[in-house]
Amino acid sequence: MSDTQRYMPPCGRDMETVWERLDPVDTDLGDTHELTCEYCSAARRSLVVLQEVTGKLVSEETGPPWGLTGRIMSAVRAEVRRHHMLALPSAEPGGVQISEQVVAAVLRCAADSVDGVRARRCRIARTEREGAVEVEMSLAVAYRRFSADAVDEVRERVRAAAAARVGILLVRLDLTVEDLYDA
Repeated sequence: MSDTQRYMPPCGRDMETVWERLDPVDTDLGDTHELTCEYCSAARRSLVVLQEVTGKLVSEETGPPWGLTGRIMSAVRAEVRRHHMLALPSAEPGGVQISEQVVAAVLRCAADSVDGVRARRCRIARTEREGAVEVEMSLAVAYRRFSADAVDEVRERVRAAAAARVGILLVRLDLTVEDLYDA
């Protein structure tokens, strides 16, 4: 760093020198200038606060942000090859297809919208009928906020999302609560 970029208090000492001499001054080993200069004293007080705050930050144990695992798993699910396609009912010639992974993502999102519920695995099975599928979905539930009515609400929201957002009919929807989590 060049001298023109350094902060220099009006007394002429640079901040780096004040920083390096914090401990000697605190133990009364400072020189006359350090002990009497109002500018160095003000800078020293600010640097001590900075040292305390950064020391606290360094000592804090931090973990991964809440929901990181869920976001990672959503990305993993999204990266699955899109080779299983479902035909959607369409009045237009040529037909419309959608990947099973997209359908599963929409249905998991609908299940996740219920308080205290996290969708896990979602398996889509084709049926003989075009635009109709069978779904198996596993769930994790928050044991402190979860109620028996929540499974019924998951069922309603998943069925509604299948019809309204994707345009398919669920002929079977199996829900399995396979895990508990603390919320």
